[in-house]
Amino acid sequence: MIMKHDSLDPFYRSPCGALPCGAMVRLRLALSEGKVTSAELRCWNSREHRFPLRALGAKDGLFVYEAEISLPRETGPFWYRFEVVSGGKRLVLGAPEDGSGCGEGVPGSEESFQITVYDAAFTTPEWMREGIMYQIMVDRFCRGEGTEELLHARDGEDIILHGTWEEMPLLRIGETQDNAATDFFGGNLEGVRQKLPYLKDLGVTILYLNPIFRANSNHKYDTGDYRMIDPMFGDEEAFRRLCSEAAEMGIRIVLDGVFSHTGDDSVYFNRRGRYGKTGACQDPESPYREWYTFNHWPDDYECWWGFRTLPNVTETNESYQRFIVSGEDSVVRHWLRAGASGWRLDVADELPMSFIRALRKAAREEKPDALVLGEVWEDASHKVSYGQMRSYVEGDTLDSVMNYPLREALIAFLTGERDAQATARAISCLIANYPAPFLYSLMNLMGSHDRARILNVLAGNDGDELPRAERANLRLTQEERMVGALREHLMLRFIVSMPGVPCVYYGDEAGLEGAADPFCRRTFPWGHEDRDLQAYYKRLIALRHAHPVLRSGYCRVFAPCPDVLCVLRTFEGGKDAFGREQEDELAITMINRSARAQEIFLTAEDVRGHRMTFSGTGAELTPMGGSFSVRVPGLRGVTLLSVQ
Repeated sequence: MIMKHDSLDPFYRSPCGALPCGAMVRLRLALSEGKVTSAELRCWNSREHRFPLRALGAKDGLFVYEAEISLPRETGPFWYRFEVVSGGKRLVLGAPEDGSGCGEGVPGSEESFQITVYDAAFTTPEWMREGIMYQIMVDRFCRGEGTEELLHARDGEDIILHGTWEEMPLLRIGETQDNAATDFFGGNLEGVRQKLPYLKDLGVTILYLNPIFRANSNHKYDTGDYRMIDPMFGDEEAFRRLCSEAAEMGIRIVLDGVFSHTGDDSVYFNRRGRYGKTGACQDPESPYREWYTFNHWPDDYECWWGFRTLPNVTETNESYQRFIVSGEDSVVRHWLRAGASGWRLDVADELPMSFIRALRKAAREEKPDALVLGEVWEDASHKVSYGQMRSYVEGDTLDSVMNYPLREALIAFLTGERDAQATARAISCLIANYPAPFLYSLMNLMGSHDRARILNVLAGNDGDELPRAERANLRLTQEERMVGALREHLMLRFIVSMPGVPCVYYGDEAGLEGAADPFCRRTFPWGHEDRDLQAYYKRLIALRHAHPVLRSGYCRVFAPCPDVLCVLRTFEGGKDAFGREQEDELAITMINRSARAQEIFLTAEDVRGHRMTFSGTGAELTPMGGSFSVRVPGLRGVTLLSVQ
């Protein structure tokens, strides 16, 4: 028997996508046989529900059955699949077995389709949804003029200060057999402040700073003191000045919060005795002792991923929660008052949900439009962590997450590992699983401090095959660099056309190369930028700023052929995805990964009666019966805009 259901098709599921609590949804099943003993919709969240399917009649040679149900009043993933009894046999139609929870049904699959049920009152900061983000590792971005004394703020410690800005980061294997990350170039907050005009000219509206608090390492994920800006970066006054002047330019500052662990060389743990006798590792009566779990005090303790330099904290401890979150002058509140606009939570999927809820509540009490963004690498609507399924999209924990699934899908497409149809389906499933406030606040990154430079990745030479010590010498050939840059153009064009916030990792726009950590953390090449690539970034960011439909329009991703990926953005009924009135507008972006030009036919349904022009040139397309034929050159992308 043929059984059909596609959760991405409005005929089979209406409305598609995530839905608020209590919403009505219609679900349909099509069968090749009209006479069945029973046809049921089996659903569950905290408990199981079964609904009979009623016969509607025949369509395209198949018999259609449907049920219209009301979704639960509580938030969370709501699961369903279909069960049919015919000829004495029980037949099941479930979701694809890839864990996405959406797409075309698979006969015999025990996987369930997903409907994300979220709080209808869920909102996220508009400044995030409308923005362009730029990620900075402060030590590697810019050494501020007139701040030479900061270079010597940690004289006498076991660190290396690079002699010149252009040197390669060092790989120093430390106690944990990982990179010790104790070499410094002298970038600081004043350097970021002095480069604000550059960032504004690029089109940036949000700066995400990797950790800036006192810590031994250059990356600062081993916090030593949450109350103190690292002395090599400046002080609280320098931070307040940066936030103030950035705000005058329309730029917000988002801080990195590392709250699942501290450094062992910290005020709180003090394994090395730097801070007297107050730390948990020095004094069993320390006020910080209960923050940590010792199997045997003081030398056997729980660590983050086994790294002895990163002792885990107990986030549910009342004293720790008060210090970080709930106290009148908690860490979260203090730095928001100092000028920050939000927090990115490191390893958010390792934090207790109750901790994130409390943190978001405190942040919003301090600043009603504060952002709480999380590091979650998978689909955040049904992430399994430590044996538990966690949903971060319901409106009570994170505002949104880093969109690694989109990044990985686009890289796989552009490098030939996955065709356009599979890529479109993967992205469409993500869109379907995320509520609009969450979806439009996603941090759509291309590069990051945790991965090889995007130019290397797209060029097909990220150095992963080399021994780590040899990666410092990795250089792209001229041909590799050309291919990588062309693919980077395509990826950027797609990213700026998607819901969510395009994020530029510092130096990617300038053409920086590099293998994974520490070589993806090179200094910004001031005076040696790839001007062509820089100009392309600026042009594409300006395109997004100029067209509201690219920021808040409804979205559909599709694949007209294996080598071309398309995203269509539109306003429906004169309104955007948040119900705000907008002038009618439509945009279609197409990227062609092939070296050959591709002729793409856009139907009347795609263009909806709009006259279309090419962005950049303004050349107008000639419709044929309301449809268009578009030539997309090899390794190129185009964005079509409706004529106003």
